[in-house]
Amino acid sequence: QVHLVESGGGLVQAGGSLRLSCAASRRTFSSYAMGWFRQPPGKEREFVTAISYSGSSTYYADSVKGRFTISRDNAKNTVYLQMNSLKPEDTAVYYCASDRQLWRAVVTTISSTDFGSWGQGTQVTVSS
Repeated sequence: QVHLVESGGGLVQAGGSLRLSCAASRRTFSSYAMGWFRQPPGKEREFVTAISYSGSSTYYADSVKGRFTISRDNAKNTVYLQMNSLKPEDTAVYYCASDRQLWRAVVTTISSTDFGSWGQGTQVTVSS
């Protein structure tokens, strides 16, 4: 198990940007793929993006493609989510998650059940 702590959420106007961070406690952070999910008010949790353990493979939900960018700094045990051109429909609690599997090199087929550890979430609210 790994302890994950998200930060960087807040209130922003439509068209604005936010950068979320997720700090991991595990020393082997660099061995695991990471992902971001979100849960809009009154809706189910949904996949946003994922990144392989090395950072060479990324995958995005269609709804955020071209606007959001996932990245990681393995030296800092941190994964980031840069969110640009935010829309009101991006309003949600955002969660980071860590893969159950070691050394996942390709994340294009990853699903929520592949993730075993979750953060507590950070609220992102986009006003119109």
